[in-house]
Amino acid sequence: MTDKRRSGLFSTKLVAIAAVAGIVAGAAAVYVRETTSGNAETAQNAGPCAGSLNKARALEPFFKGDVAAMVPIDQPQAVEGLTFTDATVKVTSIADFAGKTTLVNLWATWCVPCREEMPALNGLQKALGSDRFQVVAINIDTGDAEKPKAFLAETGVDALGLYRDASMGVFNTLKKQGLAFGLPVTLLVDGKGCLLGHMNGPAAWDSPDARALITAATGA
Repeated sequence: MTDKRRSGLFSTKLVAIAAVAGIVAGAAAVYVRETTSGNAETAQNAGPCAGSLNKARALEPFFKGDVAAMVPIDQPQAVEGLTFTDATVKVTSIADFAGKTTLVNLWATWCVPCREEMPALNGLQKALGSDRFQVVAINIDTGDAEKPKAFLAETGVDALGLYRDASMGVFNTLKKQGLAFGLPVTLLVDGKGCLLGHMNGPAAWDSPDARALITAATGA
């Protein structure tokens, strides 16, 4: 079977589970409405993100095919203040990735589309991860880290760091901003911590369309 054929089958599978994603998204939204946890609010003023609108518009031709669900920003928005923890439980934020374009993905072990998507995110990191780009996959399971650790090990996801937000504060903040409706949710962020685009639902992140988008976003 050719790589093109395999990619097509994977993309078809993700389209098929999109309906499931909608159900999971609804359940997640109901759960989040009942929590009071939050995170650092994302900034709405332009500031250092004044040029992000032009960047987002330049990337719009790449929001197609397997990544057609990516929505460009309509106003400058800084997200560098979003905080979570790394594998050592050290508090980390998007600001710690300054200078890198990041693809920030929120996922959970109980989210079926997320589980389907993780190997593709792993493949993208292996293909394009560098000092200019990184996939930052943030697990939002409540409780300890054992379940997400086990899932990553069982599925061979070995290129992604274990970032976590057991409080679901990042999701709550993004939901308030109208950026997150369910899981998975993905943000494309530039090296200044400025949002360029956002997506709700899964995507074939190891596809040619995804690689072309990231290559354009990093200016490589």
